[in-house]
Amino acid sequence: MLNQTLAPTPMPSIESFSDTELFLNREMSQLAFNFRVLEQAKDTSIPLLERLKYLCISCTNLDEFFEIRAATVKTALKYKAPLLPDNIDPQTALDSIYRVSKQLVDAQYALWNDVLRQELFDAGVRILNRELWPAAQKRWLHQYFKNEIMPVLSPLALDPAHPFPQILNKSLNVAVVLDGKDAFGRRGGIAIVRAPRSLPRIIQIPKSASGGKDEYVFLSAVLTEFVGDLFPGMRVKGAYQFRVTRNSELFVDEEEVENIASALKDELNARGYNPAVRLEIATDCPKRIVRVLLDNFNLPESAAYRIKGPVNLNRVVQVYDLAKRADLKFPLLKQGKVDIDEDDPFGSIRHRDILLHHPYQSFNTVLDVLQHAANDPQVLAIKQTLYRTGKDSKIIEHLIAAAHNGKDVSVVVELRARFDEEANLSLANRLQEAGVQVIYGVVGFKTHAKMMLIVRREGKTLRRYAHLGTGNYHSGTAKVYTDIGLLTCHPGITQDVHSIFQQLSGLSKPIALKNLLTSPFTLHATLLKKIQREAKLAREGKPAHIIAKINAINEPQVIKALYSASGDGVKIELIVRGACCLRPGVPGQSENITVRALVGRFLEHSRVYWFGNNGKPEIYCSSADWLERNLLRRVETCFPILDPELAHRVYTEELQYYLKDNSQSWTLQSDGHYEKIQTSATETPFSAQNRLVKELCRKR
Repeated sequence: MLNQTLAPTPMPSIESFSDTELFLNREMSQLAFNFRVLEQAKDTSIPLLERLKYLCISCTNLDEFFEIRAATVKTALKYKAPLLPDNIDPQTALDSIYRVSKQLVDAQYALWNDVLRQELFDAGVRILNRELWPAAQKRWLHQYFKNEIMPVLSPLALDPAHPFPQILNKSLNVAVVLDGKDAFGRRGGIAIVRAPRSLPRIIQIPKSASGGKDEYVFLSAVLTEFVGDLFPGMRVKGAYQFRVTRNSELFVDEEEVENIASALKDELNARGYNPAVRLEIATDCPKRIVRVLLDNFNLPESAAYRIKGPVNLNRVVQVYDLAKRADLKFPLLKQGKVDIDEDDPFGSIRHRDILLHHPYQSFNTVLDVLQHAANDPQVLAIKQTLYRTGKDSKIIEHLIAAAHNGKDVSVVVELRARFDEEANLSLANRLQEAGVQVIYGVVGFKTHAKMMLIVRREGKTLRRYAHLGTGNYHSGTAKVYTDIGLLTCHPGITQDVHSIFQQLSGLSKPIALKNLLTSPFTLHATLLKKIQREAKLAREGKPAHIIAKINAINEPQVIKALYSASGDGVKIELIVRGACCLRPGVPGQSENITVRALVGRFLEHSRVYWFGNNGKPEIYCSSADWLERNLLRRVETCFPILDPELAHRVYTEELQYYLKDNSQSWTLQSDGHYEKIQTSATETPFSAQNRLVKELCRKR
């Protein structure tokens, strides 16, 4: 038989796949992330109170998911608009959201009721159910209810004169079923008791009443137990806690308002009463009461979540701080120092660029540079972007001090930073009162870039110093989020930063930049070109490789470009913490693409892009994920790491360590589910985060 050479089977084109075959659903991918977080709460190798915190994080994440993602799907359903990028029908997506999120909720409460609560009790942190209240604790709690809770409650009976009250988003409420007649002869029915947000959701029982034990109870349990005191002479037939989650997206038609700050204030006042997306209700609540609530909130039966336990389970996170139990927490992180002269930080930056890797290295370095600039007579101007800063921010104090010291201070405050809108309005007012020039960004584009520019007179010249980062100017999150920062006086980079500030504060056409990439102008197009360049190298038989570490990806053109490059033979390794709409490992589509996710002690937040470039690698850090909003509808920065030694550090610490991690990593399968990476008996466990703690935190 003659040898016969078979022609290779041609790969199908990307266009031959349907949208649902090309892309994973964003909402399902986001829910999958919360399941991975919950797995951390199950991990017995993690300290017990940290596991409790992971449970609460998964609950808080789910709240935000309903407020934003599920609410977006409901809006799409209203307008009969398919969801991108997978082009799924909104009703199908909403049905999947309710079904999968109920599985998550069941898993959360099973872990709480069957595992964590008992383990905490055994460890001496006693979070008591009502049936476990001894007589002494019950007496104290009853007195506490009369003295501290009852005076601020205003129960409302439901009758023709008292229609259903407005229920605030995520507030704790109790539906009370009553029997008998009140003082006016009205027969009992249903009353609603709303718990003001001024009341603590976790109550710590004093040692005098607990026999010296560390004991806590939920406010919801106290309300349910003693709610009868609010209705003297009537019989409480049942009391059922409930909570409603509402759409928390804000809509301000920026082209129709003269003052965006004023319009945003109006929207914030209404946010707590936007349309409902979910109802949480005690599992023993009668069906007719559930129906009353669903009808009032205009929700279907599928939106009702029967809860076996407190409806506000995430509030138990307060026990983490109340319980002074260092033995049940991660060891205190001793952040490493950065090699910078505290007396002359600008001299250190002139000597060479300085890389900051948070939280392993302290964010205080950035604060110290800003404080030094605020008090340095040679500093003439400071420009800053602020997206999230936190309460009592030293950043704000230093900027105000700089203005008082005669510096020209300009701050771009993003008023539409989700859930920080009110805080940013307040800090903007403080800055303006101090003489700072406050800019509210660009109509239609959130300013998400993280950058600071300092202009300093040095002899006869002016020199610019810049800080660029992947994370917010927020001292709190900088202790628990992984992020990269760069301090530099590189003329090309600092000129680019100056140009971006010029675009944000003035009116000009796009300014050509030398080193930085920005959204919405050059970042998206340049990403596509760099992916295509790697694909061309692969077609020429040359090494071709892309590595990216991001929080999320859904931008269709970028995903299709990666698919095409994969087909050409480019090796593509993605590290995606959260939602990933790209399907890896699909024959004829993404065989050369792998996606992994890591969940650990710190929230992975840094964005790093690396392109092999035929042996001349390029590495960038950015404020932007590969999401449509970040690449096309936000102001973002992407900056190169030009110093070869620092570039190698970022490549090693942010990419290679994470690709090597076999302790806290998961791999995404082509069908959308994640599998935890398991080490074999012959493999040595490796944790990227633990390695970085050892390497960077020891430098003190």
